[in-house]
Amino acid sequence: MALLPDRLTETLRKGQLDGLHGAVVVRAGEILLEYHGTGEDFAWNHPLGVVEFGPDTLHDLRSVTKSVTALLYGIALGDGLVPDPAAPLLPRFPEYPELAADPALARLTVEHALTMSLGLEWREDVPYDSPANAEIAMELAPDRYRYVLTRPVLEPPGTRWHYCGGATALLGRLIADGTGQSLAEYGDSALFAPLGIKDVVWMFGADGVPSAASGLRLTPRDLARIGELVLAGGVWQGHRIVPADWIQTMLRPRLRTTWGAEYGYHWYLDVVAGHRLVSGNGNGGQRLVVIPEQDLVVAITAGNYDHPDQWRTPATLLEQVVLPALD
Repeated sequence: MALLPDRLTETLRKGQLDGLHGAVVVRAGEILLEYHGTGEDFAWNHPLGVVEFGPDTLHDLRSVTKSVTALLYGIALGDGLVPDPAAPLLPRFPEYPELAADPALARLTVEHALTMSLGLEWREDVPYDSPANAEIAMELAPDRYRYVLTRPVLEPPGTRWHYCGGATALLGRLIADGTGQSLAEYGDSALFAPLGIKDVVWMFGADGVPSAASGLRLTPRDLARIGELVLAGGVWQGHRIVPADWIQTMLRPRLRTTWGAEYGYHWYLDVVAGHRLVSGNGNGGQRLVVIPEQDLVVAITAGNYDHPDQWRTPATLLEQVVLPALD
């Protein structure tokens, strides 16, 4: 791993890491690589101009937030505050009795939300600055939960994985109802404070609700700390934060994504260059990658929002810089 900084410098010199804003590589609790670049950035769709990133600069995590929300669900479940994944979903939304009476929706369970297999119409294949994008429309809606639950039913739940930020919003509501705190408040008390993470921003939708799907802003170092928690099976510095059985359950593959990776409970599971990894992925090239067999965590922030090849920069960093240094 001593060649890691040299590999990064050479790959940057070749122009193969366009839009890279930050990277932290941690192995066995030791930071082996930390990079902070310069580039144009946004907080959601609010332009921040050209930012000189440093260790304390917050960055959008976008949909890596979904994976953090899954961790929070497991913590709340361990305390008996949220329903088991097998529980029916609609009874948890009693303000919509007419929806609960719909036989197609009555089949929905919490697990269908956790695995993004609700079977509802949901389009996020358009830019995230457009209300034609279902997640943006949800964030602009006066009632995000009604918006999600009134999407047309396309197929029976559990049939296939279909990317859906609305599924995460429903989980956020269950956490808030069960804990009696907003998602942001519960995140602080149950996860971030125990990890020693103090600088957190959680962005809110038009309805004043924290976005469970894409609202978190953290530093790369703190993002890596969350990866270390997952790597350690839910334990941080000798203190259990997430139940061990939830980590195992969360990372068990259940469905296959459209590009071939497997999906657990809001975490992706894949094999890259012969290494099994789990990851949280976000628009623009945000990544939290955990490689258990190597005791390794990689946190990546980037600014390639909505770009069709946004995956390329984190993939290049992982496959050409980090993984070759393991051999």
